[in-house]
Amino acid sequence: MTPHPDPALQMDESETINFSALERELEAAVAADKKYQRENDAKFRAIHQKVASYEEFRDIVQASHLKPLDRKDKVGGRRYQPWNSLASSSGQKVRSQTDIIEDPQSLPETAAEFNRDWRRHNRSGAEKYNFLLTLGGKQLGVIFKNEIAFGLLGELLLVLSENFITKDQASLTDILYHLSQTKRFGLNVDFLSKKERDSCLELFQKLLIMEDPGVETRKEDSVENEKAQCIRRLMKVYNVQT
Repeated sequence: MTPHPDPALQMDESETINFSALERELEAAVAADKKYQRENDAKFRAIHQKVASYEEFRDIVQASHLKPLDRKDKVGGRRYQPWNSLASSSGQKVRSQTDIIEDPQSLPETAAEFNRDWRRHNRSGAEKYNFLLTLGGKQLGVIFKNEIAFGLLGELLLVLSENFITKDQASLTDILYHLSQTKRFGLNVDFLSKKERDSCLELFQKLLIMEDPGVETRKEDSVENEKAQCIRRLMKVYNVQT
């Protein structure tokens, strides 16, 4: 008689653990944490150095992944250290923290995956705009739950303002709200450049015009609708005024 396998030792195919996927997720989480720590250290270093301008502060943070050359590193010699630690001497890019997830069609779930798609697969402003709308406010809030990378908030605001489409008003408001709930959001707002602040104000003005028709069209003793009130509250959070 053929012995029957013990049911307790059997595992349904649907319950099989995908170790490759788990490994990729772990690598992405580790890479994102390293990037966060590196940029965070660079921020404190820049503040300690009392940099003279926002641009200088931004450059220090954005260059935090670069490594200085050693004395023995000579361009043209037998061996040398590339100035950019994310590029190899042969011109081929080393697998970086933004290259971990290989399927470009999958929507990002982490900050590292977002940065990969934001830089590599979305070149134009329109593509970036559609990318943000596809993700939506809730998912962006999950992606940046720890912190929005330094300088990225300004990029997001520029893209949303410059590619604004009227029918997307509700989605844009939702994105702005969930971004405002991320950690250290106030610090990101403080370091917005003048151009980025102007774009932020312009974006809110477009949203507000759609929801707040003006005093002359309101009924007597009526108040602004809830959407207009929400937009005005967000304006305070983003530190912009009409």
